[in-house]
Amino acid sequence: MKKKNYKRLVVSIVAFAVLFLIWELAVRYFGLFEYVLPPPSEVAGYLGSSILDGTLLSAIWVTLKRLLMGYSIGLIIGIPTGMLCSRFNCFRDTIGLLALGLQALPSVCWVPLAIMWFGQEESAMLFVVVMGTVWSMILATEHGVKNIPPIYLRAAQTMGSKGMHTWLKVILPASFPSILGGMKQGWAFAWRSLMAAEIYVTILSGFGLGQLLHYGRELMDMNQVIGVMCVVIAIGLLVDKVLFSPLELHLRKKWGISK
Repeated sequence: MKKKNYKRLVVSIVAFAVLFLIWELAVRYFGLFEYVLPPPSEVAGYLGSSILDGTLLSAIWVTLKRLLMGYSIGLIIGIPTGMLCSRFNCFRDTIGLLALGLQALPSVCWVPLAIMWFGQEESAMLFVVVMGTVWSMILATEHGVKNIPPIYLRAAQTMGSKGMHTWLKVILPASFPSILGGMKQGWAFAWRSLMAAEIYVTILSGFGLGQLLHYGRELMDMNQVIGVMCVVIAIGLLVDKVLFSPLELHLRKKWGISK
């Protein structure tokens, strides 16, 4: 299994290396995309210099701190609320219906409201990230709980489980695959929400990746714009490989889907 994973990693590295080489040659020697995309070597030069002077690392830390805080609050609110919506009609017909409508609202739409309510403050960033996370968590949790096989609950009741024990030991574990899918979706929405907030909300106490992206656009610095975009993509891939993929693999093994 380890040998197979090693081969997959090598194939991925080689494929991306070839892609970047073609990109470099197309821009530098054939003049293709030269007014649209800078060559990878110049983007790498920007990333190296911004890491050495601390600008990029500081921006990554500020962005991740905002993201993790807002995402955690979204999980804390969304999972219990989704469970309530799945079991009680009064919650399903009110909060559940509201979540279904607001889920379709683009994250950037929360930014003007956050600025008017909280001003140019960290709380505006936090509000936008929470709004980008919580609705998908409510819907994913509700869907997961509603689709638990009834035999699980009947078996738990037969063995004497009731109340919070049923919620924590039966309902939550059985619905976790759906909740995990909602967590991945909520993470993606949180990223998009925060990037929109950092581009439009200027906070002097801390500049994140969104601010670097915005100033790169203002200065017409394509190296900075593409470089920051590459960093955002890399962080997203790293979180998926380190956090979500191991959890999914554990669930597949637990449910007997994979060896």
